[in-house]
Amino acid sequence: MRADSLFILTGAGISAESGLGTFRDRGGIWSRFDPMRLATPEAFAAEPVLVHEFYNLRRRNAREARPNPAHAALARLEAGLSQAGGRLFLCTQNVDDLHERAGSRAVVHMHGELAKARCLSCEAVHPWEDDLSVDTPCPACGRSGGMRPDVVWFGEMPHHLDAIDAALAAADRFVAIGTSGAVYPAAGYVAQARQRGIPTLALNLEAADNAGLFEATRLGPASVTVPAFVAALLDGR
Repeated sequence: MRADSLFILTGAGISAESGLGTFRDRGGIWSRFDPMRLATPEAFAAEPVLVHEFYNLRRRNAREARPNPAHAALARLEAGLSQAGGRLFLCTQNVDDLHERAGSRAVVHMHGELAKARCLSCEAVHPWEDDLSVDTPCPACGRSGGMRPDVVWFGEMPHHLDAIDAALAAADRFVAIGTSGAVYPAAGYVAQARQRGIPTLALNLEAADNAGLFEATRLGPASVTVPAFVAALLDGR
């Protein structure tokens, strides 16, 4: 296998087969909840109890989910590339921890993590597995009422943008897996890759909104397409 610097972007589609709802699919998360009532700073300020209830449900759902073969394949790819002197930069739009639980060691969560909580009073971030409420005190400053999920809400800036831009600039290949191609800035990374002459590939269940920007697309369940892609790459095919 050639030593590559591979940039992989994952979205909700890679976790759908683990039982986590997606934003766009029929029966997905946002078909049952209004995101503008639940996933904005304004919503949290106006209805913190409702927002906490929603994210407590998502946190429990994520805890019950299990990594699927697509997550496991990317963990194998990270290890294989490292052994060959290459690098996998795994950037996810997902707020679950299924990549880590499958064995991936270096995951960049651009939209934050359900398993972390942030205090609006002191800005401290804490690992968090339990429910949150308006009465939850911050372990750092002791204040209640300001603990929120450390996830990126609509209207907020994604995390780690400098590191993501640097990794994309250094990449030899760009692959998007299970992404809708509708949420920016992530949906624009394929255009940046193309401008730099980096080969691009999409692995999706169905064509994404930005499918026309990719040089190649393979459609099918992530549990099938991702292990096949990883096997071919590790075998040097």
